[in-house]
Amino acid sequence: MKDEESLTPRASVTASELNLTSNVEARIKNPLTGIPRHQLLRNVEIFAKEHGLSEEIPVLSKGAILAQSPADFETLDVLDDRDQEIIRYEIAHKWSHPWTLYMTVIICSIGAATQGWDQMGLNSANLVFPTEFSIPINAGAPNAAYNSWIVGVVNAAPYMASAVCGCWLSDPLNNYFGRRGTIFITALILIATPIASGFTHSWQTLFVVRLILGIGMGVKASTVPMYAVENSLANIRGALTAFGIFIGFATNVIVENMGKIAWRLQLGSAFIPAVPLAMFIFLCPESPCWLMKKNRYVDTYRSLLRIHRTPLQAARDLYYIHVHLIEESKIARGTNYFVRFSELFTIPRVRRATLAAYTVTIAQHMCGINIIAFYSSTVFSEAGYTNRQALYASLGFGAVNFLFAFPAVFTIDTFGRRSLLLFTFPHMAWTLLAAGLCFLINPDIGTARIGAIALFIFLFAAFYSPGEGPVPSCYSAEVFPLAQREQGVAFAATIGLGWASVLPITFPRMLITMTPMAFSFYAGLNVVAFVMIFFFVP
Repeated sequence: MKDEESLTPRASVTASELNLTSNVEARIKNPLTGIPRHQLLRNVEIFAKEHGLSEEIPVLSKGAILAQSPADFETLDVLDDRDQEIIRYEIAHKWSHPWTLYMTVIICSIGAATQGWDQMGLNSANLVFPTEFSIPINAGAPNAAYNSWIVGVVNAAPYMASAVCGCWLSDPLNNYFGRRGTIFITALILIATPIASGFTHSWQTLFVVRLILGIGMGVKASTVPMYAVENSLANIRGALTAFGIFIGFATNVIVENMGKIAWRLQLGSAFIPAVPLAMFIFLCPESPCWLMKKNRYVDTYRSLLRIHRTPLQAARDLYYIHVHLIEESKIARGTNYFVRFSELFTIPRVRRATLAAYTVTIAQHMCGINIIAFYSSTVFSEAGYTNRQALYASLGFGAVNFLFAFPAVFTIDTFGRRSLLLFTFPHMAWTLLAAGLCFLINPDIGTARIGAIALFIFLFAAFYSPGEGPVPSCYSAEVFPLAQREQGVAFAATIGLGWASVLPITFPRMLITMTPMAFSFYAGLNVVAFVMIFFFVP
């Protein structure tokens, strides 16, 4: 499904392959296959002269021939021994890249940490701010049921704003400011709003501030996956999200003894990861795909040179992406934003991509990870922990979530996205069910009940992190053709953030009325998600 990344030689391109309506393989095959070499070289010469790259014709010619027959690089007469060694090394050492590429992925992935950190700040603040704002939700408090809905809405505010507004602003912002400019704008929002939330004095004000936070979060959620995929290595983003969650929990523990202002510091500290994001994003290269869409080919080549070790690799990717975009332009029926959005549902190949992206995204919220991310401190408190113990238990959850995200860096491409999901979801189901059943243990037993609940929640996190943790963001950005990518990723992010807004609204009430069954309910949703992935995710 990774169209522009696939350079494997295939059969000659036919009309049906270029037509997404009849292309049952859901892939544009190598558009260079079958072109006679003399014609290919002539095309390269015309391309280079039209786009100000005349001086690069020799290396572009080599790159085009290599892109046409990548598997046969050792038999291509235009490649000398040095060229062949470069490609041989590239194949054998897939993790060997210039530092610029790793810096790019790390910096933009730090953006994912902002969401995780915000979740963790409110996770612990949930123990205090309801009482501070005169909306207590503890058992026996007046209007506890009504207040629990208010707390849920405050928690959900960023996700509501993201789904309704933020995600859909990503297309015009990306169009005018590029990937880096858009990420910079969102970083400024993600710096200002957490700080402002720490100074609020009513739940209404906190709600409004978090709505503004959600606009930035939604634009970021739609832009960062595209930027990461277009610069490769998006699969480490899940680990960075988990890192944000872990650091957020650690911050909660650090400031826990700061008295009445502790919860304000927990909320405000979420601005920290957005600072390096704003400071360093312009040190990273712009997305080659975005530059090419803007007809800035010289800048595209420069960007590719920064993320490749040699001009040959950059020239190969430059020309391949160029011809691939030409083929996609033949397929796309319209350039209007709303026409491209409608194509998510009207073109069969794109519709299948939309369904697959929707499935992996909604499964992330069906699995129950966000109820623990938002309410683990509350859950551990309900299990019998003191507030301090609940914070440390939540820190343990964050540490497990972070550490077990790293295997995905190596397994996500080796075993595939679908295989990882199908393996991990059954284990998430039984661990969450076991955690819920442990609430039925007699509280008088003491530490056995508390320890069992924590154990199964930690096991749940261990199975979540290498599978459903990193897959949705990279899968959604990979699965769509470039012509519909921005709309497709925005739609997937809208679905995900929309469901993320439902969970914090409903779970406090579920926790009050059906503590053990709340976990059992989400265990059942894991089974449903497994079935959906089996049938709808290729």
